[in-house]
Amino acid sequence: MSSSPSSISTIICLESLAALLQNGFVVAVLGRGGAKMQPAFITLFILIFVLLCLLGILTNGFIVLVLSREWRRFGRLLPSDMILISLGASRFCLQLLAIVHSFYYLTRPSESRYSLTRKLFRVHWHFLNLATFWFSAWLSVLFCMKIANFTHPTFLWLKWRFPRSVPWLLLGSFLGSLLGACLLSQFFIWGNHSVSYDFLIRNFNGNLTYDEWSRRIEIYYMMPLKCIMWSIPCFVFLVSTALLIDSLKRHTWTMQQNAHGLQDASTQAHIRALKSLIWFVVLFILSFMFLVIDAGRFFSIKTYWFWPWQILMHLCTSVHPFVLILGNRRLREVFGQLLLLARGFWGA
Repeated sequence: MSSSPSSISTIICLESLAALLQNGFVVAVLGRGGAKMQPAFITLFILIFVLLCLLGILTNGFIVLVLSREWRRFGRLLPSDMILISLGASRFCLQLLAIVHSFYYLTRPSESRYSLTRKLFRVHWHFLNLATFWFSAWLSVLFCMKIANFTHPTFLWLKWRFPRSVPWLLLGSFLGSLLGACLLSQFFIWGNHSVSYDFLIRNFNGNLTYDEWSRRIEIYYMMPLKCIMWSIPCFVFLVSTALLIDSLKRHTWTMQQNAHGLQDASTQAHIRALKSLIWFVVLFILSFMFLVIDAGRFFSIKTYWFWPWQILMHLCTSVHPFVLILGNRRLREVFGQLLLLARGFWGA
């Protein structure tokens, strides 16, 4: 296996960007003469990270609890609620894992990356991220199928078939994410260090430290596999969103030609869905970019940027639940009732 010049240039650019980010952050916080981050700044970033994860745990837990109550009351769930409860559960576990893993990493920085505990953390991390991406993609597809107006026979068949297939798609996503996590966890690849060593000897000259060795094998050997697995649900998500946007353009043009305004129910349904999807698209793409950068292991616990980077990594999964709550009538009503109760409690 050989490395192409373009791939080497890409990795060099990523490493340079990471170094600039780290150095720029240090200069901004400490000044040009600062040699090490002050404990107060570290404590501040850790506190922000914990509060952000707790916010994500509470909001995603709220979605799961409300929809579980609906499931218990009526004995069934709508396809959209099935996806929402799956997405909320995966994000709830992801935020909880983030707190546990980060503090475990902080208290045991010298523990081997290949220890059983670290490998178990990676299995759960990759599984939850893949599952979250797939559940987000199916939510976007459901929006498209419910609202978009296309007359192509294939689309009409999918529009009829997709809601009935949601439970099987969620189960398939769960099992597929579990299989992908086992591949990405490096149980088998990292178990044979001689193969990794031979790979590096063939592609790089000179002596490599242990950190450089692990980073190179991670970037050149594992990062492409991770990007492929993350890109598939991302592609599904973007295609369904593009179809919905195209449907809105066609529908708006038709209404204008027929001398109708933009206030009809169908157009309003398109616009409401797009408002939610715009935030969804932005947060989804940011999550994808952050995961790709994180896969390069540029920000370890030893760098200045580790805790700020953890905040950026989990910002999307903590913010997007609010978009989902405000976009769902039942969730919005229960959330409003809770706010009223909280206001009455603090007012008393």
